[in-house]
Formats: sequence, C-alpha cells, structure tokens
Amino acid sequence: MSCPICRAPTSPRYRPFCSRRCADVDLGRWLSGAYAIPAQESDDPDAQELAAPARPAPEDDH
Repeated sequence: MSCPICRAPTSPRYRPFCSRRCADVDLGRWLSGAYAIPAQESDDPDAQELAAPARPAPEDDH
C-alpha cells in the first residue's frame, strides 16, 4: 500500500500514510474543505421543510 498523499510506502506508525507530515497534509485538506462529499438536492418539499431550521412562533402582543 502506498501513501495517498505522496505515494511513498506506508509506515505502520502512520498508516495509511508514510509520515506524520503526510497525515497532517491530509488533515489540513479535510479541515479546509478541500475534500467534500457531494450532496444531492431533493425535489421533495417535505424533505426541505425538515432540513430548514425551525422559526419561532410570532409573539402575540394582547
């Protein structure tokens, strides 16, 4: 198995990476948003309603 960052042989200590440097590079990519899982938009109006944050009810000033 080779390191996914630099393709060098992996080290058991940092597996699946070859070094701490490559592990940190990968972590930095995750934290910066370079890696992203694509989302699919739904055409179902109920699904969008569930995803939207709840709005507080208007206050009644009687």
